[in-house]
Amino acid sequence: MVDSLNTVNVTAENFQSIVLEGSFERPVLVDFWADWCAPCRMLMPILAKLAEEYGGRFLLAKVDTEAQQALAAEFGIRSLPTVQLFKSGRPVDQFMGALPEGQIREFLDRHIPRASDDLLAQAQGLMAGGDLAGAQALIDRAHEQDPGNVRLALAELQLKAARGDVAEAQSAIERLPIELANDPEVIALRGQLRFASALEGAPSEPELVRTLSADPNDSRARYQLAAHQVVRGDYEPALENLLTLMKRDRGFEEDAGRKGMLAVFDLLGGGDLVASYRAKMMNALY
Repeated sequence: MVDSLNTVNVTAENFQSIVLEGSFERPVLVDFWADWCAPCRMLMPILAKLAEEYGGRFLLAKVDTEAQQALAAEFGIRSLPTVQLFKSGRPVDQFMGALPEGQIREFLDRHIPRASDDLLAQAQGLMAGGDLAGAQALIDRAHEQDPGNVRLALAELQLKAARGDVAEAQSAIERLPIELANDPEVIALRGQLRFASALEGAPSEPELVRTLSADPNDSRARYQLAAHQVVRGDYEPALENLLTLMKRDRGFEEDAGRKGMLAVFDLLGGGDLVASYRAKMMNALY
C-alpha cells in the first residue's frame, strides 16, 4: 500500500518515531498483516477508507509481519490480522480478525476524539462555572454538528444534574448508551447523584453539625453531612464521616457508610486520598 497523509507503512527502523512518538500527537492504529493472510486483505481497504474518512484524527500504520517478524514478536502478535491502537506511546486496545466496518467504527470511536468533543468539553467547563445556559447552547451546537456522538447523552445528563433535576438525572443515567456504562465520568456521576439525592429535604450543613454535636450516633445526620461535603467537593471529611458511620452502624440504609465510601472512590478515580481511606475501610471491615 502506498503511503498517504493518513496511512503509512512502518518498519522496525521508523516504528519508534511514527507509532510510539507519533501517538502522543494523535492516535495511531497499527495493522499487523501478511500478504498470505486472506482476512488481512479483506480488512486492509476498510481500514484505509476509515483513515481517510476520519480526516487525520488517527494515523493508520501498516506492519508487514513477514518482513518485520521481530516487531511482530515484540508486540505479542499471535494471529493475523491483529490491529492495535496506540495512544501516548503505548497500546491501549486491540482487535483481531476482519471485523465488519460498523464494529471497527465503534472501536475507533471509543478512543478517537470527535470534532464535537471540544464543544462538549467547553460545555462541561461552563457547567462547572455555573453558566448552565451557555452549556446548553454548546450542547445544542454539538448536537447539530454531530448527532451521532454518544457522549451527547452524557453531557445532557450532566446538565440535568447541574440544574438539580436529580430524580430525572437518575432515571436518565439508566438509559445511557451501553458503551458509556463503564465510562469513568458516568461512574463518577452516579456517585454525585447518589449524594445529591440524599440531600433532598435534608437540613442545612450547620444544622447537621449541631445535631451531631448533641448526638454523635445520629446516623442519618452523619450521612447527610457527608453528602453535603461530597456535593461541595470536600472529600476527606466526607470520607471520615462515612467511615465513622460504617464502623458504628452497618445497618443504616443497608450499609450506606461503606457503599458511600465506594461511591466516593469511584467519583475520585484514584489518588492518595482514595488509597488511604480504602486501607482504613478494609482495616475496619477485617
